[in-house]
Amino acid sequence: MLSTPAVLASLAGRFTTLKAPAVDAPPAQHDPAVASRVRQMLLDIEAGGMDAVLKHAAELDRWDGRDVELSPAEVAASGDQLPDDLREAIELGARRTQAFAKVQRSHLVDVETELEPGLVVGHRYIPVGRVGAYLPAGRFPLTASAFMTVGVSKVAGVGDVVACTPPQPDGRANPAVVYAAHVSGVDRVFVLGGVQALAAMAFGLVGDGPVDMLVGAGNAYVAEAKRQLFGRVAIDLPAGPSEVAVIADETADPVLVAADLLGQAEHGPTSPAALVTTSEAVGRAVVAEIDRQLATLATRDIAGPAWRDFGSVLVADDRETAATLMDDLAPEHLEVLTADDGWYHDRLRNYGSLFIGEASTVAYSDKGMAGTNHVLPTAGGAKHSAGLSVSRFLKPLTYQRVTKEATTLLAKAVQVISDSEGMAAHSATATLRSARWGA
Repeated sequence: MLSTPAVLASLAGRFTTLKAPAVDAPPAQHDPAVASRVRQMLLDIEAGGMDAVLKHAAELDRWDGRDVELSPAEVAASGDQLPDDLREAIELGARRTQAFAKVQRSHLVDVETELEPGLVVGHRYIPVGRVGAYLPAGRFPLTASAFMTVGVSKVAGVGDVVACTPPQPDGRANPAVVYAAHVSGVDRVFVLGGVQALAAMAFGLVGDGPVDMLVGAGNAYVAEAKRQLFGRVAIDLPAGPSEVAVIADETADPVLVAADLLGQAEHGPTSPAALVTTSEAVGRAVVAEIDRQLATLATRDIAGPAWRDFGSVLVADDRETAATLMDDLAPEHLEVLTADDGWYHDRLRNYGSLFIGEASTVAYSDKGMAGTNHVLPTAGGAKHSAGLSVSRFLKPLTYQRVTKEATTLLAKAVQVISDSEGMAAHSATATLRSARWGA
């Protein structure tokens, strides 16, 4: 998550760098070695079917021969293995995420209008038929992932949602991840990880047929598999390491800023964290506070390298410069902790999701408690794309209805354009109708 040279040059003299990343750029989002391995696995599974899936599961997931599908009873009973407070938190997160998705869905309305007498056009929102959700459960089981993928797709009206989650060291699924999928409305759950899981869902080797869309985060192999399967199926978005950025001024609390930067750096040693501040004093205090918090942080072996290699602190001369720098970063998660939060909210244009005010924090969304979706664009993707939402599972399908009386509104112009292009068959479809019903 680095500013582009052109923007930095245009702002020369309007900001200073307190901390630059130790590494010039994050790891490649498209590793040729990973791409080659994924390509071979997909070809193998497409040719070999479920036998190939299980071969890779034995190699990579330590599959031991048990049924890879959890029975409905096992899925329903997954919550019984959890402490009461965790079970209640999962249920709360599922409810809130679906509640916000329902609000979004209510504002996506079918439209029909008559552009000219006899020329009616419109669109209808139709959900995709079948979705495959990948639910990560590696170093950190992302319990809330099911809220964002399974639950939101169900609010959109998707009829069939199958989920795959990798096994734990004991060969079983993580019960919290499974319970989150259960309360989110999942139809079937399979204990499969990585490329073989995505291939199995895309090729219809698990569930009731090939899925139309793959969603959910994962490691570099999962991201590459989604990239290579795109076209055969839809995907939510290509995602890289989690990112966080903060805009802070002199009113910000360095303790909170530091904690929030480390909160996302904890995702992995390549997760970028950036601070843009209009106060040099706050910037220096945040750097010192991060060092202090890292000393006792249980995950310092992850967050520490991430901050060292991919952390940055820029001091902007004014709020307009701060906003310009941040729009160029286009971070996945963006927090605004200033006395001018409303101004920044109106001004900023490029981010995955915005967290406004010191009482907000990215973790509230990460764990599903804020209701908003945490499947968001990374690596500058927020400049052109939004995150996953209920709308992504819906197709706004257009239609048109033309009466015979409206033929003259369309036919002559279509004939003229088609003739100019040399497309005689197109022209004929219009002239035939004009001859029959034209004025």
